[in-house]
Amino acid sequence: MHISDGILEPQWIVLWWLVALALVAVGVIQIRKRSKDNPQYLPTLALMGAAVFVISVWHIPVPVTGSCSHPIGTPVSAIIVGPFPTVVVSAIALFFQSFVGHGGITTIGANSVSMGIVGTFTGFGTWIGLRKFGVSIFWAAGLAGFVGDVLCYVTTAFELAVSLHPEELFRYWAIFALGFVPTQLPIAIIEFVFTGLVVRYIADVRPEMLKFGGPSTVRSPREVA
Repeated sequence: MHISDGILEPQWIVLWWLVALALVAVGVIQIRKRSKDNPQYLPTLALMGAAVFVISVWHIPVPVTGSCSHPIGTPVSAIIVGPFPTVVVSAIALFFQSFVGHGGITTIGANSVSMGIVGTFTGFGTWIGLRKFGVSIFWAAGLAGFVGDVLCYVTTAFELAVSLHPEELFRYWAIFALGFVPTQLPIAIIEFVFTGLVVRYIADVRPEMLKFGGPSTVRSPREVA
């Protein structure tokens, strides 16, 4: 998912930066408000930032795409601290990762869109939707991690295809997406298990941390710990 400098065309670099900055701005506003309302919010946010950085820094190169595969960590962060603040911590993580050979400065916008926005909001939406239907915390969180992970890479494939081969967009989108499958599918399954276990553990020991879709906000006869 870490697209490096020198791969995307300049107009797409600018576009993805603008999209990312718009959502980062919303996230910063939410962080300020929530940190004023809850002094414990910033330490939790910092912990999620560190987790996203560590989780997403381990990567497997994917030669077909010129990118790499790795878990993303943003769905679990979105479940705990919210999606817009997760966009902010993801952008910060990507910034620092660019100095250790993962991604680049010019592609922070594109990488933020795939990991910090699409991975975050599709994972969070999956979590909320499944919890409203009474799906257990483990399965709802696990599927959130899986969906966010997979769609992050579908988005990365699109970013590569639309920049490098716009004349055959759908063909190359499919080629790049399939190029990620051998490495990313096992990683997505691991992210499913990891996200499910982490969120279930938090629900058991600190349920008040789950402001969105946690046991205190969803009641169902199908609920399991």
